[in-house]
Amino acid sequence: MSPATVLLYVAIAALVIYRVIYRQLRGTLLSRKGLMLMPLILVAIGVFTALQALPRASAGELALLGVDIVVLGALGALRSATTTLTRSGNTTFQKGSALTLVLWLATIAVRVGFGFLGGTLGVSGALTSSTIMLTLGISIAVQNGLTYLRIQRLGLPLADQDRRSVNA
Repeated sequence: MSPATVLLYVAIAALVIYRVIYRQLRGTLLSRKGLMLMPLILVAIGVFTALQALPRASAGELALLGVDIVVLGALGALRSATTTLTRSGNTTFQKGSALTLVLWLATIAVRVGFGFLGGTLGVSGALTSSTIMLTLGISIAVQNGLTYLRIQRLGLPLADQDRRSVNA
């Protein structure tokens, strides 16, 4: 992996930690844009990088990726269930719990673990390392999608605009 790629991954990881994990734990106002933007960006980057590695991927790498997606998706579903949703003006306020943090740490550990597992099984080619953003994006997309469904089921409002406009 080139230094520029490593730097890009570190920058994206820092952005995810702040925009997703930190804000969920301290609590944040939700908007449709906010629920969709981060997972969309991560999945788009992940698909782009995965497509470059896909032609050289082994069946083992593809199987490992499939299991990785299922497990991280399940963790996303669990994280959604651990957040509290309350009405706040014209939108919904979401606050994570200690269990949300534990599940985020588990998500990171599982993703790193799949990387090590791929190395142990001899299936750690370019696809395994290039799909970090894809699998993380899918996990966040599942969490946000289920959070959106919870908001709808509870009859809570959800602002169309971004968070800065919601606070105004």
